[in-house]
Amino acid sequence: MEILGIDIGGSSLKGAIVDVETGKLKTETHSIPTPESRDPEVIARAVTQMVDDFNFKGEVGCGFPTIVKKGICKHPGNLSRKWIDVDVDALFEKSTGLEFTVINDADAAGLAEIEFGAGKDRKGFILMITVGTGLGSGAYLNGELIPNFELGQIPYKEYQKIEEWAASSIKTEENLSYKDWAYRFNIFLNYVHTILNPDLILVGGGISNDWDQFEKYLDVDTELMPAKLRNDSGILGAAIAARNKFIK
Repeated sequence: MEILGIDIGGSSLKGAIVDVETGKLKTETHSIPTPESRDPEVIARAVTQMVDDFNFKGEVGCGFPTIVKKGICKHPGNLSRKWIDVDVDALFEKSTGLEFTVINDADAAGLAEIEFGAGKDRKGFILMITVGTGLGSGAYLNGELIPNFELGQIPYKEYQKIEEWAASSIKTEENLSYKDWAYRFNIFLNYVHTILNPDLILVGGGISNDWDQFEKYLDVDTELMPAKLRNDSGILGAAIAARNKFIK
């Protein structure tokens, strides 16, 4: 079964056609810059462009960078406040003419890692942390998704949310070394561990490709692993979410 997976991020939209039975991408990943205006209609046009670029006519799964409940956006995240209470499924379906399943992007990435990646066959409480423009998080208990954990929204010192201090985008903006950035990320991980006490934390997002450069600076009293699927996890997980909806 082939499904188009789209991962909407702070800097780009990425997509590929996925074989959801094998977990393999059937096409090269295609990327479109996230529009500067992050309003609903503008993002919907970018999603439509992605669909058109693949000339795709089937089911679409989409990772969305904030809280989504039954297709409805409940928090603006790093997008526009105009997203609040928008039916994202319906908006994208109207724009493309295709059936959409929209899921929180970190939840999607974790679904992929649980089924095909570093979390496969692992039991217990697993957290997926995606590190990019913000800090996304997905939670899984014995392989079952607990949706919409937004751990990057934890307040920290003078910051409204800790992702404003510890995301990898901040590393770039402030030109931090891996050591200096990892000091911040490690504080975030220890907050998360204190609150939730997970059995395993998976670290994904683009910076996970550089795991060897900052792993030595992380010290958390639980198992830490990089996401096995790296940047493809969001695309694959979005497609898995669409498949799971189709199966149900």
